[in-house]
Amino acid sequence: MKFYFKFLLCSLPFYFTYAQDPVQNDSVTQLDEVVLLDALKVKNAAGIVPSDVIAAKIFQNYSPIEMTSAINQIPGVYVLSGALNTNRITVRGIGARTLYGTDKLRLYYNDIPVTDGSGFSTIEAFDLENLSQMEVIKGPKGTSFGANLGGAIILNPDEALGRSTTISNNLTVGSFGMLKDNLSFNHYDGKLRLGLQYGHLETDGYRENSRFERDGVLLNTSYQIDNKNRVGLLVNHIDYSAHIASSIGATAFAEDPKQAAANWGGVEGFEANNYTLVGINYAHKFGDRLENSTSVFYSYLEHFEKRPRPLGFMDEFTNAYGFRTRFSGNFSFLNRNAAYTIGAELYKDEYDWSLFETLAQPLNGSLQGDAFADNKEFRTQINSFGTILLPLTDAFSAQLGLAVNKTKYDFRDRFNVGAENTSAERDFDLIALPSLNLEYRVSEAAKLFANVSRGFSNPTVEQTLTPDGVINPDIAQETGTNYEIGTEIYLDQRRFHLDVALYQMDVRNLLVAERVAEDQFVGKNAGETRHRGLELVMDYTWTISQNLQIAPFISFTLNDHEFVEFIDEGEDFSGNPLTGVPKQLRTAGIQTRFLNGFYWNIAHRHVSEIPLTDANSLQSEAFTVFTTRMGYRKPLSEKFTIGIDFGINNIFDEHYAESVLINAGSFGGEPRYYYPGNPRNFYGSLRLGYQL
Repeated sequence: MKFYFKFLLCSLPFYFTYAQDPVQNDSVTQLDEVVLLDALKVKNAAGIVPSDVIAAKIFQNYSPIEMTSAINQIPGVYVLSGALNTNRITVRGIGARTLYGTDKLRLYYNDIPVTDGSGFSTIEAFDLENLSQMEVIKGPKGTSFGANLGGAIILNPDEALGRSTTISNNLTVGSFGMLKDNLSFNHYDGKLRLGLQYGHLETDGYRENSRFERDGVLLNTSYQIDNKNRVGLLVNHIDYSAHIASSIGATAFAEDPKQAAANWGGVEGFEANNYTLVGINYAHKFGDRLENSTSVFYSYLEHFEKRPRPLGFMDEFTNAYGFRTRFSGNFSFLNRNAAYTIGAELYKDEYDWSLFETLAQPLNGSLQGDAFADNKEFRTQINSFGTILLPLTDAFSAQLGLAVNKTKYDFRDRFNVGAENTSAERDFDLIALPSLNLEYRVSEAAKLFANVSRGFSNPTVEQTLTPDGVINPDIAQETGTNYEIGTEIYLDQRRFHLDVALYQMDVRNLLVAERVAEDQFVGKNAGETRHRGLELVMDYTWTISQNLQIAPFISFTLNDHEFVEFIDEGEDFSGNPLTGVPKQLRTAGIQTRFLNGFYWNIAHRHVSEIPLTDANSLQSEAFTVFTTRMGYRKPLSEKFTIGIDFGINNIFDEHYAESVLINAGSFGGEPRYYYPGNPRNFYGSLRLGYQL
């Protein structure tokens, strides 16, 4: 019976569809709430091998606070989301063994690197409503973007559509005390492009001790001096605080998933973040065959955590700065147009962190005591890169790439001054990361592609230190080789799209986190893994009549990831499935437009069982979650537009774990593996737009 109702709900949009105006872009609303085409794709950062771009078409399926759900629609990518401030992005299984946060990939904001010096990226610091699109490169084939094993994610800010001056406001309210407001001003007059956004988000959260509040301001502006020179300025400031419910054990997950972990809830644990990014860009066109784009940037992060014993309060701040330059050009090769890029990127940061005792206090749970650690680490990464694209025939092209990375850590213990082995440097060897892309165009509508590329991952701060807090001299970088083949096909005047990829990635010097105390870990290299998978995207835009469109879609991932060689504390886990990775992922749904401005989208996400222990003795339960979003947009005049949206998450009130930990220890209690997903919840939005 439950399946019947799910099937019926997915079928409803087919029965309630009527004539309407064709899809149009509206400069007032910027990202058209009912756009069905990914028209915002402006580049392929991976070269001639397709990357994945998500924009208005996918954003429209989910709540304005659901950036992670939009990313989860990409095959091969899975975001485990414990809370709005606790996300772990895995790409083809890379990053699945990182317990908290996202590493092993590079995150860029408007072509500026925002991944810190140890490899951690914080995507929750950015507002989905300020983005025009996200481009995701899976695996190390993105030579110009770091060649990390997990790939790269490039965030592009929202900009004015055409020559216009607009102001808009989107107000969203929802379950669990959720309130989100985004006020946006965009201007473009042919020379000056100016975007200014302010966003506020607050929610009490479903679980105890999970309130989240964020304010952000984004300024993105550029000026075209003449036809050869352009300057730009980017300022992004985010200030957010988030209480921490943390993970819970199986009993609590089954009986009362709303509760917070006793240790975090008992001290009302939280984190507070103050983040600012400033970047200046200068672009110069030397001629028809050569141009350059150079950015210099500075970022500041102040982070504070109120944590339970024995972790202690943590106070940290990071100053980061650097530059990125890229030359791109073209030349004649075999009477065809060949292209190349060459560039470099310097990222330096200074990371300070101190730990303070947690003192029991009956009124608010705890107080900050005396310091017991004070550390500073200087981190430097230099990436240089180059690619060359050679059209060997009219149908066959080859692209060669080479990235070179140099990483250095310099750790200083300022608390135990004078003690032995408390300060040290770790200078990793220069690492070369070649890549080869091949493309064969069968026709204008179909192509075959292949890639062979080498990638790496740096250890995080925690992984480079021993339990005594000194540099681990034995830790090494992860390295791996990616092999990939696939095809991309467009049929029926590009209304039908199919993208299929098969890959294998062999990873050596696997970095694992060994738990040495509750919520305390140390890194080590512990073997090899093999990542194999099939990824498929298929969608079709069905124009039943001139004014009626229905667009079904499906994204499917089949993973076969395993330990090739893994011996940990005398136990041999070789041949076991890779911990933290589901076997299958599927997102499918239907987007519809009808009744002259109405839309109705339905999607579901299926995640199969996830191995929770290296011994494969425990797995999470598979789950399927349905979401829907509908709305109406109407121009009230030539200048004024109004839009209304309503959405339901987890329509059938599925009980599931949105995120899990692996190899959770007990430490006197039940192992805490699970972050409960939200039950059925609702939201609604009112959007007003005015063209000046």
